[in-house]
Amino acid sequence: MSTAKQPDPARRNERSRQAILDAARELVTEVGYAKVTIEAIAARAGVGKQTIYRWWRSRGAVIFDSFLALSEGAEGLALPDTGDIEADLKTVMRATVAEFADPGFEAPIRALNSEIINDPELAAQYREKLAGPVDEAKKARLRSAQRAGQLAADADLDLALELLYAPLYQRWLHRSGPLTPEYADALVELTLRAFRP
Repeated sequence: MSTAKQPDPARRNERSRQAILDAARELVTEVGYAKVTIEAIAARAGVGKQTIYRWWRSRGAVIFDSFLALSEGAEGLALPDTGDIEADLKTVMRATVAEFADPGFEAPIRALNSEIINDPELAAQYREKLAGPVDEAKKARLRSAQRAGQLAADADLDLALELLYAPLYQRWLHRSGPLTPEYADALVELTLRAFRP
């Protein structure tokens, strides 16, 4: 008696999940958040709407997870540590401005920010699953610089991160200027000047 191979539901579910996340990200990039619907995501992914609603409660939640999928592995994230805090931060900040200038990354994060403003639950998920772990990795690198005497021992690391990233975020949010490697370097230099021993 031959046994027919049964389809693996977990594999099928993961394939559907990935198709949904890819479709959400593509649609946000192509048409903007306001025009993305659950129906459009389902059609692009080749699944039924009920499949999406089984895993996500809202369009914003799907978009959040599609963005989170771009940053998978944030738990094990570590910033470079060559022993030179200025060089390491410039590397990270240059990569950050490049990400924010990339349309494939920029459109989903703009959509996510729009949703976070109006959805406290989504904002909490964002802090817990993405912003929190990434900030902890950044602070771990700053603590290493403190131990090496490159940053003041009493430096407020949360404030240092705000001084480093807030101007970049504001420039991106308001589209008030170019995001360039030179801009990234200037932010690092100014922040380190404020926090050196």
